[in-house]
Amino acid sequence: MADPIAALATAPGEGGIAIVRLSGDGVRHMTSLRFSPAGQTPAGEIPPRRMAYGAFLDKEGTVLDRILWVWFAAPRSYTGEEVVELHCHGGYLGAQRLLLEVLDLGCRPAAPGEFTQRAFLNGRLDLAQAEGVLGLIRARNDEALHAAQRALGGGWGWALLPLRGELLGMAATVQASLDFPDEDLPPWEREDLVGRLKKIRERLQEAQRQARSGALLSTGWRVALVGRPNVGKSSLLNALLQQSRAIVTALPGTTRDVVEEVLSYRGVPFRLLDTAGIRPAQDPAEREGVARALHAAEEADLRLWVLDASEPLLPEDWELGKSLREKGRLLAVRNKSDLPERWDEGALISLLGLEAPVITISAQQERGITALKDLLWHMAVGKDSLEGALHASARQCQELRQAELAVARAEEALDPGYGEDLLAQGLQEALQALDRLLGFTWDDALLNEIFSRFCVGK
Repeated sequence: MADPIAALATAPGEGGIAIVRLSGDGVRHMTSLRFSPAGQTPAGEIPPRRMAYGAFLDKEGTVLDRILWVWFAAPRSYTGEEVVELHCHGGYLGAQRLLLEVLDLGCRPAAPGEFTQRAFLNGRLDLAQAEGVLGLIRARNDEALHAAQRALGGGWGWALLPLRGELLGMAATVQASLDFPDEDLPPWEREDLVGRLKKIRERLQEAQRQARSGALLSTGWRVALVGRPNVGKSSLLNALLQQSRAIVTALPGTTRDVVEEVLSYRGVPFRLLDTAGIRPAQDPAEREGVARALHAAEEADLRLWVLDASEPLLPEDWELGKSLREKGRLLAVRNKSDLPERWDEGALISLLGLEAPVITISAQQERGITALKDLLWHMAVGKDSLEGALHASARQCQELRQAELAVARAEEALDPGYGEDLLAQGLQEALQALDRLLGFTWDDALLNEIFSRFCVGK
């Protein structure tokens, strides 16, 4: 028995239509009691997937709205349960009144993502497809949209189910030889397993590439713009965005909080974080701004260390550079190249090493901005290709990595000196990781964590 749930399936506010969605046992019957079709066919006799126009009444018999009513029979619905949709006029008040009336009929308010969670529990979607739904909703560019559509269309199943089948067969053979050593069982050849495991590991590595690309397209790359006051961080942000988003003045300390904007370039969303100038500060507000700037630098995927090439490098520049280098990936940006330069990039290379790239630009005159964007893109994408990317969450990326490591351990166990029990363990761990990714095994905590990120009504 599935208790009936209801929620507004469209965004609140003014619009052409609003949709109230219901799912669960008896939702067709309970709504048909209040729906008066304009035609001669009674609501209870309208076939599934056929829209009917009519009036929806409150319990006193007053018309709430004139709507389109449609129902979907189980299991051929989004959730796999009986589903009803009420399409009313768009508008906050009318849609809310309709939802309240439906709740009064015996439905309870749906939790975030509960419709999609029911679709998973009822076998309409695997867990990777369910997470693809979230990617589809949150897509901010064409590439991310296509990656989510591939995942929703079963892309992870196509990629991983054959591997799972191979691993399952190998695990069963090896485990049987361990459990029944005296039985006349078909033998397995070491060289055959070596070759098969190598191919599986390579295919898992390709799946990880697709996942990394998908994760990059969906979550983006956090890029923190850090440096002393008045080196041109806000001007650089405006130049990258091609719009005046951040306030730019000659006064140091204008930026007090972290300003976040998204730059979509060649399909990759870059989350640009313009931070307060880092310097010793006495003002409490500025001290808080500096603390937030350092935290943003700590959490970012890449730090853009912005410097003023028209001024001599100061001791605090060297201290900040050393600190940023220790936090992770770093790109030094020599700004204000339109002014007479006071130092060259050799000084930075001596501090940062050859592995840390240096680029020269003029944010004011927008010189070198395209080259900077290209460099950011190459640093984010690396050797991966965005072609064939599949939407992937951090959880899915982790499970794929765990599966590959387990297969590698199984390969190692085939070397002389290792026992069959280690081989069996590696195969089982790889299977478990794939089963968690696709949703063959799960627990309530995992489902709650995934579906809590959905909006109510999806």
